[in-house]
Amino acid sequence: MVGSGTGESREGIKRGKPARKYSQAVRLHDMLRLLEIRRGVTVAELAEECEVTRRTVYRDLQAIETAGYPLVKETGVDGRAVYSLLTGFRRIPPITFSLNELMTLFLCRGQMAFVRGTPFQDDLDAVFGRIRSSLPPRSAAHLERLAEVVSPRFQGLRDYSGKRRVLEDLRRALLLQLRCQILYAPPHRDAADYLFDPYTLLFYKDSLYLGGYAHNRQGLRLFLLDRVQSVAIGEERFELPEDFSVEQLTGGAFGLVNETPRSIRLQFEPVVAHLVRERLWHESQTLCELENGGLLLTLQVGGEKEVLSWLYSFVPHVRVLEPKDLRERFVEGLRCALELDGDT
Repeated sequence: MVGSGTGESREGIKRGKPARKYSQAVRLHDMLRLLEIRRGVTVAELAEECEVTRRTVYRDLQAIETAGYPLVKETGVDGRAVYSLLTGFRRIPPITFSLNELMTLFLCRGQMAFVRGTPFQDDLDAVFGRIRSSLPPRSAAHLERLAEVVSPRFQGLRDYSGKRRVLEDLRRALLLQLRCQILYAPPHRDAADYLFDPYTLLFYKDSLYLGGYAHNRQGLRLFLLDRVQSVAIGEERFELPEDFSVEQLTGGAFGLVNETPRSIRLQFEPVVAHLVRERLWHESQTLCELENGGLLLTLQVGGEKEVLSWLYSFVPHVRVLEPKDLRERFVEGLRCALELDGDT
């Protein structure tokens, strides 16, 4: 039985009272109840309540965390570590889905190839494993076929398998709102440490970005996950500002680079006008049809490099009308490309 091993310290067990003889499952149930109803409980208190040793409590806490419960560790007023569960976690009711909703989930899963090799892939596999086990075999097989049909054939897919440990730490920090120390290496610069409050993960163009508050920069920052070298999770928790929104990270950017927005006017030839017309490129956009079937597009955006990268995908059927400096940089990029081609 738990707590009866030879040589195990009896510290933490009530003196003069024999230890209760019950299974680990029952003990974990009692421990989960204590963790949820109290604002914070120490290892000593858990050992006394459950009548086991501290060593057993530490093992049980590890088992609870491994099972997926959001266990929070904080420092109490007396300096001792106290543990608790996120409020209300165990009261989440079972979730059921209609067949239409299940089809949507499987279709969306087909677009998540870029999380392959990460802990998010493990979580997705576990979720869909539970769904499949509750469905008739023919229904499960049909939904799986739908997911395969919409699976995209990515080009230049990022491989995040080498970032598994970083992502596991960030997932815990995001869920429990724990302050981190992040080592980040921008291109062509030395890696630097950031004291960071992680607010969210962004998925953009098959890449992962970490967004949050950088204390040493005293402002919001976006970090490309590929360049996050390590994450050290602290014990201090932070509060997410009530007025926070993802738009504060990206602002009026055309993509993710948050620069001061400015007016950009573009002219597209008829051969590509339908491709531009069929999409919403930015919330600020206005379209004007031309007599020859072409199109004028006006945007109020920042992020010059991202705008130029997008424009080059329409060459030779696009002209930059305004602003003048953007037109000059666009033409200069074309000129450089021609010079490189001439070198070959």
